[in-house]
Amino acid sequence: MKIKVLSLSMVLLVAFAFTSCGEDVKKQTVEINTPEEVKKSAKETADVADQHFIDGMTGKVWHNYLEIKMALTNGDGNQVKDVARGMAEAFTEERAEMKSLAKQLADTDDIEKQRALFSQFTEKAGSMFEDALSGGTIYKKFCPMAFNNKGAYWYADVEEISNPYFGDKMPNCGSVTKTIKK
Repeated sequence: MKIKVLSLSMVLLVAFAFTSCGEDVKKQTVEINTPEEVKKSAKETADVADQHFIDGMTGKVWHNYLEIKMALTNGDGNQVKDVARGMAEAFTEERAEMKSLAKQLADTDDIEKQRALFSQFTEKAGSMFEDALSGGTIYKKFCPMAFNNKGAYWYADVEEISNPYFGDKMPNCGSVTKTIKK
């Protein structure tokens, strides 16, 4: 009799465990991305694993710079503002001019003004990125048609062109002008 009660108790316990978890199991889903989706996602996210810098400030600024570049490429002014706010906090007082440009990026809603400020920021930060690179590769790129054919530079972590100055209007405008390797 004790064995039947014990067996019945075990069966009820197991049944209860399965039925109580059953709702959670039914809600679980698995998303499987196609190779095209994985490739597209890789283009849209900053991958700074291949670049190393001699100091933490430059590494953080580089990561923020790539995020801003991608946000401009995607035409997302709000993302530019959010990232620029964090970037401004990373600067020391010796980089006051870059800090000021980052704050201006964070304070404007106009995407074209953000693009102009990004170009100015690139002019100031370029040598910092190049000099502080201690490992990996960065690419200096140029779009000759930006700002009424005056042209503008930007830096990237991949060789492929993804233009922050024209976004989806002319995403492939530009070329690599310099490859910096350490």
